[in-house]
Amino acid sequence: MTLALALLVAVCTIGVSTLVWGTVALGRLACERRPRPSLLAPSMYFRSTEVAVLIAAHDEELVIADAVRAARALVPARNVFVVSDGSGDATVERARDAGASAWDLFPNRGKAGAIRAGLERFRIPERFPLLLLLDADSRPRPDYLRTGLPLFTDPDVVAVAGRATTAADAPATRTGRLLTTYRERTYVCTQYLHKFGQAARAADAVAIVPGFASLYRTDVLDRIDIDAPGLSIEDFNMTFEVHAKRLGRIAFHPECAIAETQDPAVLRDYSAQMRRWSLGFWQTVRRHGIRPGLFWTSVGVFAAETAVASLVIAAVVPALVVGALAALGGRLLSGTAAGVAETVAAAIPTVPLLVGFLLVDTVMTVFLCAVTRRPPRVSMLLFPLLRVWDAVLCLRALAAALGRPSDGRWKSPDRRVVGGGATGPAFGPPASAPARSGGGLPVQVGDELRA
Repeated sequence: MTLALALLVAVCTIGVSTLVWGTVALGRLACERRPRPSLLAPSMYFRSTEVAVLIAAHDEELVIADAVRAARALVPARNVFVVSDGSGDATVERARDAGASAWDLFPNRGKAGAIRAGLERFRIPERFPLLLLLDADSRPRPDYLRTGLPLFTDPDVVAVAGRATTAADAPATRTGRLLTTYRERTYVCTQYLHKFGQAARAADAVAIVPGFASLYRTDVLDRIDIDAPGLSIEDFNMTFEVHAKRLGRIAFHPECAIAETQDPAVLRDYSAQMRRWSLGFWQTVRRHGIRPGLFWTSVGVFAAETAVASLVIAAVVPALVVGALAALGGRLLSGTAAGVAETVAAAIPTVPLLVGFLLVDTVMTVFLCAVTRRPPRVSMLLFPLLRVWDAVLCLRALAAALGRPSDGRWKSPDRRVVGGGATGPAFGPPASAPARSGGGLPVQVGDELRA
């Protein structure tokens, strides 16, 4: 019974989706490492000069110039566009000084509205076959296009999901370093154990093309309801639109189209961002519903598992506290009170609960260290508490998604001043390691979901 309960808690907190898509990802890895005969096949690659970069920004004067410089390292300056969504600071001036074409949009419309307005203002679909959507706090790696563009060789691919990794400019505070390390674990687990499997050709079930740094073919943008009303974020909805309207396939590979992002360094900003991402997921699921097909089945299972896992994880700490206090009361009290305490303690098996919960969390941390080739840190012992907080935020977002719609406007987290140009990763292989456009691999809502 004890072992069975521990396994049940572990399965509830990791979900079947992770096991299924993680297995598919291993299959993809095995296929990619299998030697193939050399074949001469025609391939068409887009050139970097054919890629437009669009950055929707709100009060991003501290980081916008660095984002523009990183974009200009990939494409000509004339291809970089910034829409300042009702900013009250010097976002426009900094963007122009860095070499981008910048537009001050008033009144602000939210990120999705700013993207739609920017596409029309700069006539991007008419001038460019590809669009790179970039957040102001994101910096594409120098090889972003060299590794990402070949994924469009398949004519069915209409979008390439970028891979997120935490920026190298780590926060100075212990809390900041803890949050960014934990966020990197979320990125690694969701992208390697979910998205890589979902992007298999036979599956085509990628649930999000994150808006922080991803590529779209511009000839499908007019069929995507980018600024659908009532949503807090746009990237989940844009991805669901691709699947719902059968516009084409979404490609993803963890070694391609990598960009660094500046994650929140204080708990307030982290919580607001996680709640916003989770809210966007639930709102998008509510808007589109569940339909026939592998993608929609995958989304439905994932949504159900996320709700169940969040309930289980959120209940773990209170259950452990009550069980521990009851066990202590059974020893210290006497008479009827002791009997009641012992009954409560027997009804709440604290050891299996703790083992089941910590087992999954430990496996996720070990996976992070294995993929990024970094040694474990003492601060990682606090990851289970952050996972409980994530579950609480997810449940709050689910409740909010059933209420009034969002207007899409947002407030960016506090930014850290960064140096110019893209830098090496805060986690993972050194920046000097050779990048490959294909090849081997070196959870719930998070990804981004990032979202």
